[in-house]
Amino acid sequence: MEEDDIYTNDGTVDYKGNPANKKKTGTWRTCPFIIGNEVCERLAYYGMSTNLVLYFKHQLNQHSSVAATNNQNWGGTCYITPIIGAFLADSYLGRYWTIACFSIVYIIGMTLLALSASVRGIRPRCYAEDNCNPTEVQSAMTFLALYLIALGTGGIKPCVSSYGADQFDDTDEKEKKHKSSFFNWFYLSINIGALIAGSVLVWVQDNVSWGWGLGIPAIAMAIAVCFFFSGTRLYRNQVAGGSPVTRLFQVLVASIRKYKVAVPANKSILHETADKESNIKGSRKIDHTNDLSFFDKAAVEIETDQLKGSVNPWRLCTVTQVEELKAIIRLLPVWASGIIFSTICSQMGSLFVLQGERMDTHVGHSNFKIPAASLSIFDTLSVTFWVPIYDRIIVPVTRKFTGHKNGLTQLQRMGIGLFISIFAMVVAAILEHERLKMIKRHNYYELKEMPMTIFWQVPQYFLIGCAEVFTCIGQLEFFYEQAPDAMRSFCSALSLTTVALGSYLSSLLVTIVSNATAKNGKPGWIPDNLNYGHIDYFFWILAALGVFNLGVYVWFANWYTYKKAVGTLR
Repeated sequence: MEEDDIYTNDGTVDYKGNPANKKKTGTWRTCPFIIGNEVCERLAYYGMSTNLVLYFKHQLNQHSSVAATNNQNWGGTCYITPIIGAFLADSYLGRYWTIACFSIVYIIGMTLLALSASVRGIRPRCYAEDNCNPTEVQSAMTFLALYLIALGTGGIKPCVSSYGADQFDDTDEKEKKHKSSFFNWFYLSINIGALIAGSVLVWVQDNVSWGWGLGIPAIAMAIAVCFFFSGTRLYRNQVAGGSPVTRLFQVLVASIRKYKVAVPANKSILHETADKESNIKGSRKIDHTNDLSFFDKAAVEIETDQLKGSVNPWRLCTVTQVEELKAIIRLLPVWASGIIFSTICSQMGSLFVLQGERMDTHVGHSNFKIPAASLSIFDTLSVTFWVPIYDRIIVPVTRKFTGHKNGLTQLQRMGIGLFISIFAMVVAAILEHERLKMIKRHNYYELKEMPMTIFWQVPQYFLIGCAEVFTCIGQLEFFYEQAPDAMRSFCSALSLTTVALGSYLSSLLVTIVSNATAKNGKPGWIPDNLNYGHIDYFFWILAALGVFNLGVYVWFANWYTYKKAVGTLR
């Protein structure tokens, strides 16, 4: 090794110290390992989670509303735990070791879940296909495994996409232009795993056994870990920058302490390090911005700041540190807009499945039946269809009109996705309205499957897939690019929490609607037998929330100020 090589927090060498190493690491050469890991990990996750609401209902003997609530609560937790993983990655471990450590927890959870569905004495005892009687211990075993998986995925979700983007140098124009394409293909890899899970593994769960249906995802997760470690020598690793939470609170405390201090008109005299680089490991300096000026008080130097010779960061902060806090505050309105979007998308794993279960699941005139949860493959196929079209057609065409290097700005891209998601709920509501009309007309109330093909659900899945290509990929790129360099895992986790809060909001809405409508002997909008219900009304509520959400988003998007970084990475 050369003397000027920099040893990063995971023991590998970062090319930044020695430019000769740059040619040997990073860029697209590392992507097969990162994307291969993501395909297998997503296959494992979706192979276990896609059909989970039916596992709760039929194997754990839960009512429809309880199964939907438990499914969404667990799914929400999977997107809250990334805050833990992100904090450890940005502060202490770095992304490499965070992914490695939490993968082990993930595998333990997947293995325990597979055992809980296959080993006699642990798995629920069933007397018929839909007649199971699990003990409290058996149910507890299932939920223990699920929440270990939720913890494990918390270290992977916020780090993998950011780790992949780290392989492209922001200071190299040739590499930087490939970063946007990486996010597109990374999201496609997620959906390839989901496609296999939603077709093959759901069929195995419904037609072979839950033991095999949950055992295969455990094997897939083990393969994912092998993929990741195989690329170790090629990865570029950024140094952990210390606790981002501490730095944010330091700015808050310093600003409040100096609330009476006036901010100078000449912002160049605000406190900043004299060095070319910032004093935060792994972070470039950030240019000063004029909005949210109250926090600039933290960077105003006064006589008492230097009394003891050294700077107390709880009294005086650098401009870069202040801009970190401003960047997070600016992200919050955009972040909040993702909550209702995620509430809409979460219906694919709950009410869409329960709706499809009451429709004709036969493929054509054959005896082959497609599991209701497998319709999610059309969401995946939609993503698979739209990603290359967006990357190869929409971007070059729109670039000619907008002059923007990516065709659309990240905010424009996300807004289009929010708009499309509204139509997904409208289509779902219209389908359910027509389904209920047919039931009433022919008295199909007690039929397990009414004679309306499940493939009428395809448009609503396809529209959500299209919305994801615009909004979800836009979010991945936006929260990475607009995050301070030393807080990228944290901001990726922040974007993921919208999925959690969306699931919790959906669960809350289901509970409120069920309690409000199931009174005086009425079945309510979401009964066990949806033929007596009115989930079309629920879908209309979500569409209305989507319209409101889009309006608020557009207002805040027009207000947003983009981050400007200067200098070079450490």
